[in-house]
Amino acid sequence: MIERSQFPEMMEEGGERISPPNILILGVGNLLLSDEGVGVHVANELRKMKLPKEVSVVEGGTDGFSLLNLIMEADRLILVDAVKGNGSPGSIYRFGIDEFREHIHGFKTSVHQIGILDVFELSKLIGKTPKTTVIGIEPKLLEMGMELSEEVKSKIPRVIELIMEEIKREIPLYEES
Repeated sequence: MIERSQFPEMMEEGGERISPPNILILGVGNLLLSDEGVGVHVANELRKMKLPKEVSVVEGGTDGFSLLNLIMEADRLILVDAVKGNGSPGSIYRFGIDEFREHIHGFKTSVHQIGILDVFELSKLIGKTPKTTVIGIEPKLLEMGMELSEEVKSKIPRVIELIMEEIKREIPLYEES
């Protein structure tokens, strides 16, 4: 089996060498509000896995602006969060950050929504915004408690599969071991 980490650089058309992208998986949410913390739960599961060296997994919690440097250092960002999209609990959404901005009224995220959007806008103003994919999970419960609802918890393996598909698109030679 060939692993991407065996090759420090990839060849681009024309023989120019490029480094593999720096990929950040950022799980955000409030662990104290049941399903609102799903992004952090996903990040915790991913941290148990062997991932390519180009991939970093961060539990962003509700940190908002303190995530700015991490976001700006990334070439590729995969953001995982609870998203209220009027679907049934456990529904999974996947969209780009521009779609998110365009449909802000259609996709209502968690209590830290403004902070995350402000971070992206600030990174854009500074001049470095990574290619971003948002993977959202429709919450069932948004009440005090640290446990996820069964509907949301049962979707974590599928969310991880979607994240791995994103990684494979960015690092084509990567194979899960």
